Amino acid sequence: MTDQGPSRRGLLRAGALALTAGLAGCGSAAPTAGGADTSAADATTAGPSPYTRVYTEAIDSVMLVRTDQGSGTGWVYDDTFVVTNAHVVGSATTVDLRTRDGRWYTGEVVGTDRNSDLAVIEAADLPDAATPLPLSGSPATIGQEVVAIGNPFDLDGSVTTGIVSGTDRSIPAPTGFSIPDAIQTDAAVNPGNSGGPLMDLGGSVLAVINSGGGDNIAFGISAALARRVLPELIESGSYEHSFMGVAIEPVTPTVAEANGLDEPRGLLVTDLAPNGPAADVLQPSDGAETVDGESVPVGGDVLLAIEGTPTDTTEALGSYLALETRPGDTVSLTILRDGSERTVELELGTRPTRPSPS
Repeated sequence: MTDQGPSRRGLLRAGALALTAGLAGCGSAAPTAGGADTSAADATTAGPSPYTRVYTEAIDSVMLVRTDQGSGTGWVYDDTFVVTNAHVVGSATTVDLRTRDGRWYTGEVVGTDRNSDLAVIEAADLPDAATPLPLSGSPATIGQEVVAIGNPFDLDGSVTTGIVSGTDRSIPAPTGFSIPDAIQTDAAVNPGNSGGPLMDLGGSVLAVINSGGGDNIAFGISAALARRVLPELIESGSYEHSFMGVAIEPVTPTVAEANGLDEPRGLLVTDLAPNGPAADVLQPSDGAETVDGESVPVGGDVLLAIEGTPTDTTEALGSYLALETRPGDTVSLTILRDGSERTVELELGTRPTRPSPS
């Protein structure tokens, strides 16, 4: 007896072919003359992805940075200097650099700033292909696509992609202070990526990768802060950050209630550095109250604005100080004291080597 219908093997084979075509995005278009399939040719003529383009144009300028203590990533800032993290170079005065083609070079550490976690390495005779990567002139925006290039776990020239997940973050610096204006991304970042570029799709460096390895959370030092720090590291080997000498905390609804404030806004001054810039200008909290089982500071000035810029978060104050001021500048502070708004002038100092009230 002969089965007139299609065999089970034939049905399975036809189904598999149909599924393959669907997954490949071929649809039901008829083959061209001679039965040739042009889908591969169409994909080729479409050109590389934007991630491939950024990687291809940048990879010759990204290199491995190695010291006796470990390794990280660096990238070419100009014809002579390579940028990385201060925590990558540590206390080293010289480092080894390896370029994409596997060649090794010796670099001299000419400047470090542990407060921003940035370092500059002078490297002579780098290959011609190692052209400078530009720092972005535009601030990062939430949702913007990014490309991270580096050497995680010594896997040379690795690339990951993602988006900007957050801006104006505050992240820990090796000194114990905070690095303001940081960029958050969900691009995968692991040990060895530190110091590498986080790039936009136009090929500019949005941030210098600083840390990662969490659940889709990584951070970088913003191009805006790097643009201030790097030239001075090249010129003098160090960078001085503005310092107010205050400890602050946001005025939450609980803090506002404990202090009899009409609304939760601004930053409460809770402590002052002895003999610091704000010691004779601002008044700190002088006690505490328990609200719903929580100890809350009471008394003290509430900082509302610096030079007219609202300071509703510690990040806002930190970013303003880092990007708009220098030690020795006198700034106008709008404060709330004893229920009344007033303006006071404060001359900024230089950040010390370790934290006291900041």
